[in-house]
Amino acid sequence: MAGIGFSLKKLFKQKGILNLCKAYGYSGIVTIGPMLLGIVLLVGMSFVARMAGLSDHDRELLNCMLTYSLLVSLLVTNWFNMVVTRFVSDMLYEDMDEKVMPSFLGAVSMELVICFVFYGIFLLFSGATLVQGILCLWFSMVLIVVWTQMIYMTALKDYQGIILTFAISLMIGFLLALILVLIGRGSLESFMFCMIIAYGLLAVRQFKLMLDYFPLSRGSHFSFLAWFDKYPSLAIAGGMVGTGLFSHIVIMYFGPLRVRVEGLFYGAPEYDVPALVAFLSLLITTVSFVVSVEVNFYPKYSNYYGLFGDKGAIKDIRLAGREMLDVLRRELIYLGCKQLFTTILFVVIGPVVIEHFIPGMSSLSMTVFRFLCVGYGTYAIANSLMLIQLYFEDYKGAMLGTTAFAVISSALNIWQILKGDIYYFGTGFFAGAVVFYFCALVRLEWYTGRLPYFLLARQNLVPYKEKGLFTAISRALDEHYLRMVAREDARIAETAGEMMEKEGLKQ
Repeated sequence: MAGIGFSLKKLFKQKGILNLCKAYGYSGIVTIGPMLLGIVLLVGMSFVARMAGLSDHDRELLNCMLTYSLLVSLLVTNWFNMVVTRFVSDMLYEDMDEKVMPSFLGAVSMELVICFVFYGIFLLFSGATLVQGILCLWFSMVLIVVWTQMIYMTALKDYQGIILTFAISLMIGFLLALILVLIGRGSLESFMFCMIIAYGLLAVRQFKLMLDYFPLSRGSHFSFLAWFDKYPSLAIAGGMVGTGLFSHIVIMYFGPLRVRVEGLFYGAPEYDVPALVAFLSLLITTVSFVVSVEVNFYPKYSNYYGLFGDKGAIKDIRLAGREMLDVLRRELIYLGCKQLFTTILFVVIGPVVIEHFIPGMSSLSMTVFRFLCVGYGTYAIANSLMLIQLYFEDYKGAMLGTTAFAVISSALNIWQILKGDIYYFGTGFFAGAVVFYFCALVRLEWYTGRLPYFLLARQNLVPYKEKGLFTAISRALDEHYLRMVAREDARIAETAGEMMEKEGLKQ
């Protein structure tokens, strides 16, 4: 995300209210634009399904299928994202651009296989028809490609183009659904196909942008797997933060609030709807984090680390370190105040807005909404602290905080379901977020107090030697790939030789 800062700094240097609004608007579009566009498409598809006259059962089943496919794609990619991000960053830093695209193809292929096997097994026994099962699996696999592409797209710096691509692709999917309604072809399967078309076009367009920037070489597709052995904490942190964020929703499908839609497809509307609305409360922090960190903190951070590389004087290093940490504390306090204000606003005004747009919400849903607003607000600050830990390469600290978050949130939600005290649903996620916050805060304070030690004394005295399970898998897959390439090259050469020989005989 550091590249966003260069554009934001230019905007924030300009004076005037309009320029300030423009700067915040740009940062908001860049950071949460794709997320909001996806939510708008999901809501729009539900609206179109109602226009088409789909029964309540079909609309609920459509919602379940979209939700399950979305959750599967996120849970699979979360275990890869941080490690792949680190690999791409290292390759770009070392000017090895030719290794970037092969790593994308390798990562996507592994994620798709995992999704195909596990989600495919679920769909076989889910009670969905063959066509519905194929569409669900297809949609989740397309989403996996899109989420993985987003890692590589941040290196392009063409953020306006990225948002435009999102908007056009999803608009085409929505318009296609409208056309199907007008010609009387609207059905659950056709609307699922429209979603696949929308995100499929997005994936194709993003792949084209990536090819314009990165060379499509025939290098190793699986060398990134060695980074799982090199940075195992990153993989665990990425997987656990996703588990903690989504597990409370999935767990509710096994509790007293669950509603069986069809087969193994369950929903919990009294929990799902307030969870979706409460989730929007953390978007302000997402935007503010990018603005605060990239515009104010990152220059100090870059200066401090640059002094170590440029052999700066000890006095200058200490001064730069104090300035960096002072700015960090100030920006985190501002961030917390903004999220506190947003959370209070959602808790007070949210129920009134929900009653107006979603009439018939139960008192239980309103109680869950308030708990989850506080929970998501706490998570937003904790997640920001964890991202700062990643800036300082405290991967172990990030792993500890996210693991505590996932374990406590999941365990307490399971305990609440077993106990059956429905009016406290949502407090399990809130408690997990609170533990996540304190773990991240205490660890960050402890780590930043020892930055020179971690920068210098804990570096490897000898070069890192690649070894481990994932490194062995990487080498085995690369050897298999090279054998396939060699056979293909030999076949092409043999075919070319035969053609030349035939031409010679003709002459």
